[in-house]
Amino acid sequence: MPLFAMPTAPPAQKQTADAPARRRARFHTLEVQDVRPLTDDAVEVTFAVPADLVDEYDYTSGQYVALRTHLDGAEIRRSYSLCRAPQRPADGGDTTLSVGIKRDEGGAFSTWAQTELKPGFSIDVMSPQGTFTSALPAFDDKHVVGIAAGSGITPLMALAHTVLAESPTARFTLLYTNRATSDVMFLEDLAELKDRYPTRLALHHVLSREQRTAPVLSGRLDEEKLRLIFDKLVPVASVDEWFLCGPFALVDLAREILGDLGVPREHIRFELFTTGDAPAEARAARPVVVAKDAPSYRIEVTLDGVSSTVESPIDAHESVLNAALRIRPDAPFACAGGVCGTCRARVLVGSVTMTENYALEPDELERGYVLTCQSHPTSDRLVVDYDV
Repeated sequence: MPLFAMPTAPPAQKQTADAPARRRARFHTLEVQDVRPLTDDAVEVTFAVPADLVDEYDYTSGQYVALRTHLDGAEIRRSYSLCRAPQRPADGGDTTLSVGIKRDEGGAFSTWAQTELKPGFSIDVMSPQGTFTSALPAFDDKHVVGIAAGSGITPLMALAHTVLAESPTARFTLLYTNRATSDVMFLEDLAELKDRYPTRLALHHVLSREQRTAPVLSGRLDEEKLRLIFDKLVPVASVDEWFLCGPFALVDLAREILGDLGVPREHIRFELFTTGDAPAEARAARPVVVAKDAPSYRIEVTLDGVSSTVESPIDAHESVLNAALRIRPDAPFACAGGVCGTCRARVLVGSVTMTENYALEPDELERGYVLTCQSHPTSDRLVVDYDV
């Protein structure tokens, strides 16, 4: 299933109200309050958040949480976007948070969530993370557009609610593509939102395997169709901020076209979703044998104010995250695919090479931040700090 947020502008500090500060990702055990079917292969899972943990789960629309459980004796983590706008209780009492989970073919966690997860179950939920959030200081008179495919609708549900509720003059346009009506997640919720904001929400369903009345809303959302939509249906000059969420091919195509049409990079926020099983390192640290006198990298890890050292054999070709997990099982991570940014740390001494990076901005790279799941040492000594 998802994820994740790859903003193309510096992380937003406000979304009409102060956004939660970036914090260390931590797990707490929460109880499942409700599991609501959305389609034949998707559910909305709602967790009860007790009053003493409300601050830990304060979030901004567009963020995600990682879920952790054990299946067949192995730890599995998956990340899912929060699908409801934040609601902080006025009396300081309990609250809830909800995620949308779509079953992936062969996906162990998503299949389990679809078939086995029930109210009353307890599961570990990481504190909210992510920067797929608005950079606008306020939504008054602003026009925000979301383009989503499949389960990419999940964070846009929260964003649309927030934009429209925060300002009576804000507008939101949603372009949502699926194969058929039966695949549309949150179909009734979107209809209710349209009824609530009939003049300020424009909702366009594009179905690849069903014929719509308007030809532009039928068939695959390819380059020709997107350019036509940006010309006739959603003129780019009218839009203040764009949110793109879905598979790489669609997100990359939309970004390229918007760039061709002159939309500034900082006005486009995007998030990618991965599918299938996560990499092995998303389950547990890969065992590594450190032979005596074998050439090794010396990796020093600081986490929660405690520094630890591990030797990483050069011929093991392990990531910094894998090495860290061998001495600090609590090292933060979620997708382990270079997408979500949960494993972000700062290199203080030494150097690394990163295989993939979909989560860090250029200014973060310049300041020495890396994704430890994708980083491999290139210096004899490496010092990384998760606390900075």
